[in-house]
Amino acid sequence: MFLLLCFFSVERGAHSKCGLSSFGSPPHNTAGVNVFKEKYKMSMIIKYESLFEGIQLQENKTLLNSIYTQLFIIEGEREGVNEEHEILQMEKNYITLQETPINCNDIFKPLPGYEKQREDVIKTVLTSGIAGIGKSVSVQKFILDWAEGKANQDVDFMFVLPFRELNLIKDDQYSLHRLLVDFHPVLQDLDSKILEECKVVFIFDGLDESRITLMFSENETVSDVNESSSVGVLMSNLIRGELLHNVLIWITSRPAAGSQIPSQYINRLTEIHGFSEPQKEEYFRKRISDEHQASRIISHIKRSRSLHIMCHIPIFCWISSTVLQNLLKQEDSAEIPKTLTEMYIHFLLTQMNMRKVIVKLAELAYKQLMKGNVMFYEEDLIESGIDVTDVTVYSGICTEIFKEESVVHQRKIYCFIHLSFQEFLAAFYVFYGFVNNNSEFLNVFDLLPNLHRGVIEVALRSKNGHLDLFLRFLLGISLESNQRLLQGLLTHTEESSESIRTTTAYIKDKIKHEQGLSADRSINLFLCLLEMKDQTLFREILEFLKSVKHSENKLSPSHCSAIAYLLQISDEVLEELDLKKYNTSDEGRRRLVPAVMNCRKALAVLSSSLDGCNLTDQCYEIVASVLKSTDSPLIELDLSNNDLQDAGVELICAGLKSPNCRLEILRVSGCMVTEKSCCFLASALISNPSHLRELDLSYNHPGDAGVKMFSALLENPDCKLEKLKYVGFRDTFSSDKCVFLRLLNLDSQADLALNICFRVYCFALINVPVYICNDLVF
Repeated sequence: MFLLLCFFSVERGAHSKCGLSSFGSPPHNTAGVNVFKEKYKMSMIIKYESLFEGIQLQENKTLLNSIYTQLFIIEGEREGVNEEHEILQMEKNYITLQETPINCNDIFKPLPGYEKQREDVIKTVLTSGIAGIGKSVSVQKFILDWAEGKANQDVDFMFVLPFRELNLIKDDQYSLHRLLVDFHPVLQDLDSKILEECKVVFIFDGLDESRITLMFSENETVSDVNESSSVGVLMSNLIRGELLHNVLIWITSRPAAGSQIPSQYINRLTEIHGFSEPQKEEYFRKRISDEHQASRIISHIKRSRSLHIMCHIPIFCWISSTVLQNLLKQEDSAEIPKTLTEMYIHFLLTQMNMRKVIVKLAELAYKQLMKGNVMFYEEDLIESGIDVTDVTVYSGICTEIFKEESVVHQRKIYCFIHLSFQEFLAAFYVFYGFVNNNSEFLNVFDLLPNLHRGVIEVALRSKNGHLDLFLRFLLGISLESNQRLLQGLLTHTEESSESIRTTTAYIKDKIKHEQGLSADRSINLFLCLLEMKDQTLFREILEFLKSVKHSENKLSPSHCSAIAYLLQISDEVLEELDLKKYNTSDEGRRRLVPAVMNCRKALAVLSSSLDGCNLTDQCYEIVASVLKSTDSPLIELDLSNNDLQDAGVELICAGLKSPNCRLEILRVSGCMVTEKSCCFLASALISNPSHLRELDLSYNHPGDAGVKMFSALLENPDCKLEKLKYVGFRDTFSSDKCVFLRLLNLDSQADLALNICFRVYCFALINVPVYICNDLVF
């Protein structure tokens, strides 16, 4: 039986991983070190060869190598500190960015082909990823491959120090050597000096769970492995390079917490995107031995957009396979879940049907969610009336995950199997309290629509959206169909059809008319409607998009966010996204930009006058990410009359130079493109010259360097440019005509057009604007 709540004791083991470093001199007494290494590696194999999906029960135990599916890890991460709800991050960034993926065993190696470009040695890596995306499993695979002799054999030792365990000793004094022995008793007799001579990797897993203060600006220096200090000081000195100068360090974290480490101490940023499309299917086929059943489950998940997106998270794949396998064993009439709420209800019901216990766990989930906690301690459980010593009650519901190496600090740590399940149980607790006349809720909300409205308003006021999924679950649970599924847990159900209609009308009014809603909150409200199975706004938007009357009614920015989201998730590619057709504000048009990911032609110019759409760098980042995508249908992009400036051009160029970019037409007329920007643009097109057929650079300022760069581009035999439009420039170019004279001697049709270009340049020298209509236009 799978469990809802995972109980972690302090495990004195290591989730280590190592890199390919040439640091450190050969250790003395190599034979003695090798004995320790082999003994230590064997302990790591025993510790990490098995994977427990969900919680640690024998029936959940699987050999890691038989189930492991390579995750999609890329170099770099989204700019800035992203504090929005992680599930919404994933839903908004659903497109598969084509970056060069990194194998977890290569985390300290430069990307292939970039070895000479990196001047620094990759000593410290920060890997971010949302909850449940596979950070700790990647660490586990990294260590296991090392211990089994499959990878990184130049590394002598790997040590994992999970923050969730270090929290328990944060106020104690330790030397580094004693700390490692506490976590790995097998190292008891290892000479501490060996640590300074060997190649060592430290892994700090779960920075987001840390309650330790890391001190990077203070002067407390520790440089001896036998010198005692606080755990926070030891870790800070390791990361700063003061303690064991040549170690490699891998830090894992959820996205919002990564900024705790100053950038000067990080040599590489990576991000785990979870399963790509092929990896999802690979996971299900590995986990489900019945090929026909696996195909049915994969097909069902693909039909539900919300489930399909969530399956980027490995733990959700496990939840989905658990639920769907169970349902498919039943009669054909079994209702297959189509929403997140339905999936989580079915998962809850497959675990147990003990109301009192679930309600107590739900109360714990709610109280800790309101405090922002995802890790809890025994006192937190006691506060919710949970007696963790009563194993007869909690057998099969929650279990203690004791590691045999835990010989010190037997204080336990608790968490739910995933943050989203904590949010689901918290929502269940609120609804359960409401229908059972709990005064905590009835004193504030007397009717279900008022409860919905109150929670909606609280969620909308959240700056980081930490209640977004909680809100969706609460509204989903309120459906009578879902209440019926939960009738074994609810003492009675609430007639909610009219309440649901009232709430959906309230949400639609918010989306259509509320002016102050952020894009994220607007999208979440749209998802709330879908969670309540209300398709009316969805259909209204579809009709709106099919009509030619886009300009009749003014759209609020929130409405534009919903439109953009719908366009993104549509199975049909939009032929043209023309922002001028939408009667909305500049902010509204900016909210529509993410829809470029699912259109062939994107126009961001309002008219032929100097009125662009006032796009921002964030908009250009979105466009660049679309250009990098493996499956982007975008082939035409018009950004004319937007003030791109150098920063905007550089962002767009990052997309243009991607080998995945298939753009054929680009117009940047009147975008204040400078000489520097033209060089960016030409360089990007030289890197990827094989697709662009038409480029409009009119009313910009390329200067000498820009002209020369474009001349070099046009000489490239791979260049497919058929039309280069340049109208209305007044730059004065130098008399360095060798580039152009060389072009005069070329014979191809494209080069013939360049003869015309040369005459244009001559006119330009006397500041006369020239307009020539030809295949190549200047």
